Amino acid sequence: MTAEDTTGVAAAPLMPELACYGLAGHSAAPADLLTEAARAEELGLGSILLSERFALKDAGVMAGAAVAASSRIGIGTAATNHNTRHPLVAATMATTLHRMSGGRYAFGLGRGIPLLFDIMGLPHVTSAQLADAIGIYRTLWRGGAVAGHNGPAGTYPYLVQDASFDEDIPILLMAMGDNSLRLAGRLADGVVMHTFMSDAAVERSARLVRESAEKAGRDPASVRIWSVMATIEDSLDEAARLRKLAGRLATYLTGYGDVLVRVNGWDPAGLESFRSDERLAAHGGALDATDDLDILRHARDVLPDEWLDCAAVGSPSHCADRIEAQLALGADSVVLHGATPDELAPVLDAWRPRRDPTRFAQLDPNPGRFLSRKDTPS
Repeated sequence: MTAEDTTGVAAAPLMPELACYGLAGHSAAPADLLTEAARAEELGLGSILLSERFALKDAGVMAGAAVAASSRIGIGTAATNHNTRHPLVAATMATTLHRMSGGRYAFGLGRGIPLLFDIMGLPHVTSAQLADAIGIYRTLWRGGAVAGHNGPAGTYPYLVQDASFDEDIPILLMAMGDNSLRLAGRLADGVVMHTFMSDAAVERSARLVRESAEKAGRDPASVRIWSVMATIEDSLDEAARLRKLAGRLATYLTGYGDVLVRVNGWDPAGLESFRSDERLAAHGGALDATDDLDILRHARDVLPDEWLDCAAVGSPSHCADRIEAQLALGADSVVLHGATPDELAPVLDAWRPRRDPTRFAQLDPNPGRFLSRKDTPS
């Protein structure tokens, strides 16, 4: 698969086993996504994922921009939440992006952060709600109507899009806990794990997804599994490296540290030390958005080395080694998280000559799909 970029230079063949995030972390300049999506495609990344934040990162707007700035790369919402949009609005967003992209789009859902939902006045997301919402979306995408619905996702007298629809839109689930992983195995086309998961957690998570799929009567290999690995190549300056490593992990621990510690089997004492640290507690704002070297260095010293070692940090060759290791743990594909396409370029250069294209021939650029889709849930 070859193409030319906007300059007329031959773009690299896509590597569908790899993805990046667009506008990774915080961004005050959403227009940067136009450049990032085009550059990701030019460099050969298979897909670009887009996480929603309630400031300048609306899922539908970002996905539309990524579609417009690209022609080959897959695009996935990873993730939005079903409880922030009416199901007909969410289904319409997905069908619009699906048609606009020529089938390159995957619709991703996650549980979100309970504390944020409390502040917003929204109910916490449950597995039952997700399953119910997914059923509604798929009914609408197949051209069906939802009449007199009263279920976990809400009460809806009548929902319909277009009776002629027969849209094959993959659904991604963002999963970290066991319930989410098992739900993904039962219902989803693809699952995206969380950043800073240990090797043991990645391997166990992949196994839970496959086992759940098999129990649901699906081919265990029909669910596309993405690991998510913070990737920090050593040519970045110290502030950027620390922000993407210690700063990013600290931000996650602030939002849902108990879950991340439990999933990884980490010692809870490390989380207690982090939470009780006076300097970190006094810092205003997210640590993954600061350039304060002193506080970032302090966060690195407070966080256990074992936790930070979940990231790929170092030379391009070492980062490529870590990609191979993630695949060996049971993932089909790897999201290189927290870096722009240009920051990932040296890693992609190191990975490309060692990959066997036939090994990934079954992967579609669409991040929620294999080239031969099997056992799509109804």
